[in-house]
Amino acid sequence: MTVDQRRIFNLNDIPVSGGPVVYWMSRDQRVADNWALLHAQQLALQGNVPLAVVFALAPAFLGATVRQYAFMLRGLDQVAARLQELNIPFILLRGNPPDEVCRFTREHNPGALVCDFDPLRIKRAWRDQVAIDSGVACIEVDSHNIVPCRIASPKLEYGAYTIRPKIHRLLPEFLTDFPQPVRHPSDWQNLSQAHFSKEGGAESILSSLSIDGRVGEVASVVAGEAAAHRHLLDFITHGLDRYDSLRNDPNAAGQSGLSPWLHFGQLSAQRAALEAGRAAGGTVSGDAFLEELVIRRELSDNFCWYNMNYDRVQGFPEWAQKTIAEHRHDRREFTYSCEQFEAGETHDPLWNSAQAEMRTSGRMHGYLRMYWAKKILEWTPSPEAAMQTAIYLNDRYQLDGRDPNGYAGIAWSIGGVHDRAWGQRPVFGKIRYMNSKGCRRKFDVDRHIHTWAGIR
Repeated sequence: MTVDQRRIFNLNDIPVSGGPVVYWMSRDQRVADNWALLHAQQLALQGNVPLAVVFALAPAFLGATVRQYAFMLRGLDQVAARLQELNIPFILLRGNPPDEVCRFTREHNPGALVCDFDPLRIKRAWRDQVAIDSGVACIEVDSHNIVPCRIASPKLEYGAYTIRPKIHRLLPEFLTDFPQPVRHPSDWQNLSQAHFSKEGGAESILSSLSIDGRVGEVASVVAGEAAAHRHLLDFITHGLDRYDSLRNDPNAAGQSGLSPWLHFGQLSAQRAALEAGRAAGGTVSGDAFLEELVIRRELSDNFCWYNMNYDRVQGFPEWAQKTIAEHRHDRREFTYSCEQFEAGETHDPLWNSAQAEMRTSGRMHGYLRMYWAKKILEWTPSPEAAMQTAIYLNDRYQLDGRDPNGYAGIAWSIGGVHDRAWGQRPVFGKIRYMNSKGCRRKFDVDRHIHTWAGIR
């Protein structure tokens, strides 16, 4: 069960003591293929002590709605059931996460607290507070990336072309199969916190939250580890061999569709890479899928980890900040409010159909998402307003919102991140431009509009 020590980072240099071990699950919400859970159990087995998993449920999180909370909680239902089979209690903490985790550690005196790696500012602040205030050895394990973010590169990368050779060099060492957790031999007696199941599970917890219910669940996307693995198998069996030829067509369902499960950590990217590599490694489609799954995902984590302004104009590269400053006051032919964007009430039927698809399905094809974001830049009064609008809509409606991939993609579209300077244009300056004519050369635009027209 040994976990590669390069995945492990001690956040406060406090040594592990003899008490029970707690895994604070956050980004990686699964039992199988989870290096953080494996390391926590390894510590507990070495010390012959109990192990528990806690999840701190924040009352609000970066604009998430019922759509995202329900998907997460239904996945956690499965986590709780699987951990119960392994004699590992799963405890739900409710409130401000760092406060609740610190309170738990004060009450139960664990010998170590294992947590997930996450590059987002709010999650880093939570971990830093717990590392300072808990008085417990806080150990971070990167189970989300195949090559751990801290190891892949020590700096902010310019683009995929600079991080790709670094990841490829390390991939054979890290892309290994997983051991799996075992039934834990030590009981945690008199654990006073409420178990997830005693809270009533996902339905009861969801009904007790004061969150925005106007964005409903997506019935067609089933949450949890089991559904994630079924979808992965289905994609590998029926879609992987066509991935390279169909992935850029929004009408073709040619992408993997794995992003909701990857975002919530209900599926390990490493497991997806292993299975895809076995099925189609070395083929054009297999290599194209692994480029998106490994290089592009880990480039996004690198961007958010080393650039604290990942969701702001200040995070754009210097050349992009200069060009948007020069074109800040260019006349916009159209301008729309955030409310008009949200309702899909622009003059552009393709943009409106992309927005309708996202509102309805919780997803938007990656090629369309680039077009969608670039038009927000073109039709808002400033780059700052464009960033704010795009992030608000993405995080409100996408099942995979509030994710490094989303922030990096929006920053690419609006601010030239991981891209290069292009020819000068009004409003965009040297930022890459996209229009509907270009989309028509890529796919059947009218079919997409017809499919989603009139949907609210």
